Amino acid sequence: MADQISITLPDGSIRDLTAGATAADLAASIGKGLAKAAVAADVDGREVDLGTPLDDGARVAIITADSDRGRHVLRHSTAHVLAQAVTQLWPGAKFAIGPPIEDGFYYDFDLPGGAHFSDEDLERIEARMREIVAENQPFEREEHSREEGRQLFADQPYKVEIIEAVDETARDEGAGSGVVSAYRNTPQFVDLCRGPHVPSTSRLGSFKLTRVAGAYWRGDEHKPQLQRIYGTAWESDKALAEHLHRVAEAERRDHRKLGVELDLFHFPPEIGGGLPVFHPKGGLIRKLMEDYSSAEHEAGGYQFVWTPHIAKSTLYETSGHLGWYADSMYPPMEMEGATYYPKPMNCPGHILIYKSRARSYRELPMRLFEFGTVYRFERSGVLHGLTRVRSITQDDSHIFCGRDQLAGELSSLLAFVLRLLRAFGLTDFEAELATRPEKFVGEPEEWEEAEAALREALDGAGIPYVVAEGEGAFYAPKIDVHVRDAIGRRWQMSTLQVDFQLPQRFDLEYVGADNQRHRPFMIHRALFGSVERFFGILLEHYAGALPVWLSPVQVRVLGVSDAHHDYAFRVVDRLKAEGFRADLVEAGDPLGARIRNAKLEKIPYILVVGDADVAAGTVGVNARGSDRPERDVPLDEFVERIRADETAKV
Repeated sequence: MADQISITLPDGSIRDLTAGATAADLAASIGKGLAKAAVAADVDGREVDLGTPLDDGARVAIITADSDRGRHVLRHSTAHVLAQAVTQLWPGAKFAIGPPIEDGFYYDFDLPGGAHFSDEDLERIEARMREIVAENQPFEREEHSREEGRQLFADQPYKVEIIEAVDETARDEGAGSGVVSAYRNTPQFVDLCRGPHVPSTSRLGSFKLTRVAGAYWRGDEHKPQLQRIYGTAWESDKALAEHLHRVAEAERRDHRKLGVELDLFHFPPEIGGGLPVFHPKGGLIRKLMEDYSSAEHEAGGYQFVWTPHIAKSTLYETSGHLGWYADSMYPPMEMEGATYYPKPMNCPGHILIYKSRARSYRELPMRLFEFGTVYRFERSGVLHGLTRVRSITQDDSHIFCGRDQLAGELSSLLAFVLRLLRAFGLTDFEAELATRPEKFVGEPEEWEEAEAALREALDGAGIPYVVAEGEGAFYAPKIDVHVRDAIGRRWQMSTLQVDFQLPQRFDLEYVGADNQRHRPFMIHRALFGSVERFFGILLEHYAGALPVWLSPVQVRVLGVSDAHHDYAFRVVDRLKAEGFRADLVEAGDPLGARIRNAKLEKIPYILVVGDADVAAGTVGVNARGSDRPERDVPLDEFVERIRADETAKV
């Protein structure tokens, strides 16, 4: 019937509506709950406002506020309300862009007379935003020609610049294809945007402005410096409160702060940004991490190698690094007529080890392993403590194997990676399989075989994963393993990558059982990713309270007074003889102060010894995290307890 349209829902079912019905009407026809939760709609793969009329035969999915896409809409809409509030409070303010970002949004402003926002201003702005929300202002979409857009935003130079631009950024801002889309909240306020937005400001409200920062227009230091207001917005007050708790917890766990408080590492300005030095305690933790990893690799059939920190440019020309990554490599050094670079990756050196002589199929798979430090010139703006540095120590493995060994090797590798990560207390895994992009090297059948082997490894591991179609590097598909830490943050961790490019570029071969020459497959595998980054992630995961086996000091012994010093010293000697890391702090300060200091150092066990302990050969045990100390614990019993903790990696 002409007055009816048929809409296909995500589950394939068909719903008939009256001609002219909107996405909001569709949501209401499905149920009151969906209509209340809806913020936008996906129509034939394009996100639109709920007020958009639907065409007959359209495929439609309702986007709800509690989804990632729905939060994106909420945050974008809240950013518009922020711009409206600022322009009302500061007449003459210029506003630039205000996109949603992970967990929030921001908007950039140029205030009249060079004024600057203060913390008190954030409170004023937020109060005005809540008034706008209470006014239930509709978000009304308008479309204009480019010339009309220039006139509409004649007093907003940053918007005019966006309209006049023809690059992808302009199209993202709603200025593409010769049409300018804008959203009006009141006759006085309109913003350039492609949308979609929530139907009205009343759908917002669970938000908070968080901070002010400086930002150059378009990220160009030669352009005006603007003031950026950051905020966060969620679908409910509960979700907002949970997010703010996570943020506060993340600040408490910040590894940069913990590194100083626990005397683990720092970044000397005399050395330069992104180049940490590790103090004795931090160096010991690194050693414990590396020793455990090395022992597991040795047991897993890996061969240990070492490659130098610099190499001639010709090596990186052959590998392609100079062609692909020159911008992030450190500048070259000229010596004795040759050009040298600090190495950006370990793989070329490992390839040269493989290529140093003829190889037989009997040597495969060949698993080479190195704790190799590489150097990449990360821009200062992206450096972040240990998680983004310029000297990167990778637990790097490169495996050379035959075609018939690929699937089994990948499955074994992934199981090995997950087992070692679990030993460090990371257990919540997700993975991503990145497949062949549009432009690639190698034969399609090689890609299909490698992708099938990677998928088989993921299926065998039993961890959830998604397929990122076309997201592989041009030379290889890969698996990226992600972990969630103690407060739910997602970290990209280990990578398994099958490489067709480098074996070809270096003309790698082996002699098969058929006495013919064959090209090996090459697998890149980083487990920690980098020791520095993994160190920072572990510090935040444990909030500095590392498990017993990783703690630089496992036990601190305290005598109640000087009279107990000799016995306390004997306890320390016994613990050290058993292989544990123990120290003693003499009774120069009151016992309470010494206990408090040990707790601030996050030492797993504090042993307090007094008269009764000296007489009975016991200790008082104050275990980290416990609010009830144990008395009269036989020293032998405590030794067995801490040995069990260390063995269990807790």
